[in-house]
Amino acid sequence: MTHPGAPAENPARKVTMYRNGSVYTAADPFATAMLVDGGTVAWVGSEQAATSIADSSMEVIDLRGALLAPGFVDSHMHLTETGIAADSVQLAGVHSARELLDAVALAGKAPGTTGVVLGHGWDESAWPDKTLPAPEELDRAAGGRHVYLARVDAHSALVSASLASSAGLDGLDGYDGTARVVRSAHSAARLVARQFPDSERRRYQELALREAAANGYVALAEMAAPHICSVDDLRMSASWNSAPWNSAAWNEGGAGGPGILPYWGELATSAEHASAILEGLDVPVLGLAGDLNIDGSIGSRTAALSADYTDAPGHRGNLYVSVDEAAAHIVACSALGIQAGFHVIGDAGLKAALDAFDVAAAEVGEQRVRAAAHRLEHVEMADAGDLARLAKHSITVSAQPAFDAIWGGAGKLYEQRLGARSTAMNPFASYYSTGVPVCFGSDSPVTPLRPWSSVRACLEHSNPDQRISARAAFLGHTRAGWRAAKERNPLMGQLVPGAPANFAVWEVEELMVQVADDRVQSWSTDPRARTPLLPALDSGNDPVCLQTVREGREIFASEILRS
Repeated sequence: MTHPGAPAENPARKVTMYRNGSVYTAADPFATAMLVDGGTVAWVGSEQAATSIADSSMEVIDLRGALLAPGFVDSHMHLTETGIAADSVQLAGVHSARELLDAVALAGKAPGTTGVVLGHGWDESAWPDKTLPAPEELDRAAGGRHVYLARVDAHSALVSASLASSAGLDGLDGYDGTARVVRSAHSAARLVARQFPDSERRRYQELALREAAANGYVALAEMAAPHICSVDDLRMSASWNSAPWNSAAWNEGGAGGPGILPYWGELATSAEHASAILEGLDVPVLGLAGDLNIDGSIGSRTAALSADYTDAPGHRGNLYVSVDEAAAHIVACSALGIQAGFHVIGDAGLKAALDAFDVAAAEVGEQRVRAAAHRLEHVEMADAGDLARLAKHSITVSAQPAFDAIWGGAGKLYEQRLGARSTAMNPFASYYSTGVPVCFGSDSPVTPLRPWSSVRACLEHSNPDQRISARAAFLGHTRAGWRAAKERNPLMGQLVPGAPANFAVWEVEELMVQVADDRVQSWSTDPRARTPLLPALDSGNDPVCLQTVREGREIFASEILRS
C-alpha cells in the first residue's frame, strides 16, 4: 500500500539541475549542485562536475548561493484548524477583555460576513488585568452572532451565550455559565462552531497547505480526533494525497501540496474494536494516535499534574483516560501492528501513560509494543524515571520547540503556572542523551508553521542544559518526522542518489555549524570539519523559502527563484 504521505501518481519525467549553491547532504559535505530526475535525486556533487553533466534537455536553476536542504516534516499539526485560525479574528495581540471585545465587534460588523465569529490566539496570562469578558458581552459585541474564540493553546475557548445555548452546554463538564469553556463543554462548543459546508472546509485546508508549502514543508502529520473534527474532515485532509489537483488551483504546471500523514485519535477497547474503527474511517491512517487526550494543556490548567498549579492552589488538572483504558488501547494497536499514541503534557499524565505501556507490555510482550513504534505528543514534563521508561518501550516523543520559545523562561506562562518546575520542561537534550526517539512539530495553529524558528528554539532553549545543536534539531524536523510516521523508505528525509526528491531551497544570510554548548566554538566554516552547513540562526531572521519540491513536483516557488 502506498504510504499516505506519498503522491498518488509519479510526476512527469523532468530533469532539473540545481547548481551554484550549497546542498545539505551526507553524500558530499562540499556539494554545490544536485540533479533531480523525475521524482528522484539522481546525483549530488561539485560545480565542476555539474558543468560536465548539464545539457540543453535539463532545466538549470542557478541557486546563487542559496541552500538546498531536505524538506521539513511537521510531526503534529491540524490542517483545518490552521486554515480557520489564519482566516479568523487574530487575538494574539489583544491585552485586555476590552480589546478582545473591540476585535469581535469589528469582525461582527464586517460587510458580507455571516455565521459564527471565529477567533484564535488570546492568552490572558500576558494581560495586566486577566479578567475575561462575559458571554453576554460577546453576544453584544458580535451583534447577536455566535462567537467562538479559541485560546492560544486550543484547549479552552470563550463562547457567547447564544453559542452556549445552541451547543447545549448546560450541565456539561467544563461549563460554569461564564464565557470560558474547557473539557467536554469546550469540545461540544468547538464542534458546533465548526459546522460549515465542505466547500468552506476545503478552502480552510487549502489555506493551510499553501502556508506550509511556502515555508518548506513537504509533509504534515494531521492529528485528527473526534473531539476536534468529524471523520469527514479527516477524509478530506487525506484526500489531498490522492486527488489530482488542477494546476490552476495550485501552482502553474504543478500539482499537489505537502503530503498528509493522517492519524485519528479515537480510543479502542480491543483489537476487534480498533479494526472496526479503522474500517469505519474509510481512509488509510497511520494509527489511532495523536490528539487522543490523556490530559490537557498548561495554559488552560487542564494538564494533569502531580502537584498543584502554582497559581491555582488545590487544582491539578484533568486525566481524561484511565491507565486501564490507555493500556487496552495500546494492546489493541500493538496486536494490529499500528501506532497508538496519546496527547500528554503534565507529569501525572505522562506517568499514567507510561503505566499503561507497562501494563500493555506485560500482556502482549515488550517486543510487540516496541515494534509498533508508538508515540506520545508533547511530553513537556519528564523526569529521569520517565525518560528510562520512554526509551525502554521505544516510544517516540513528538515535541514542539516553539512552546518553550513562547512560554518558557522567567516570568512567562510556564513559570506562572508551575513555578520552579518550569525549568525542567521540554527536556530535549535529555531525550537525546537517554536514547528517546524525538521528532518535532508546530501543533499549528497553536504555534506558526515556521520551521527555522522551531529549530532556533532548540538552540536557544530557556534552560541551557536542554539545548541541542542545530544539526540535531534539523534532523528532528526532517528525517525523524518520517521515522516517527513509520516511513518504509530509509532514504526519506535525505538528499542522496536514489532518495525521493523532497526538498526546499532557502535564501540565507550565512551558513555555519551551530552547537548548543556555548563553552566551545559555536560556528565553523572550515571544510575540513566535513559537516554540512545550516543557516546561521543567531541573527533572529529566518531564511526565506524560494522553492519547495515534493517527490519532484514543485509545490511552491518564489518569483525570486528564476528571476
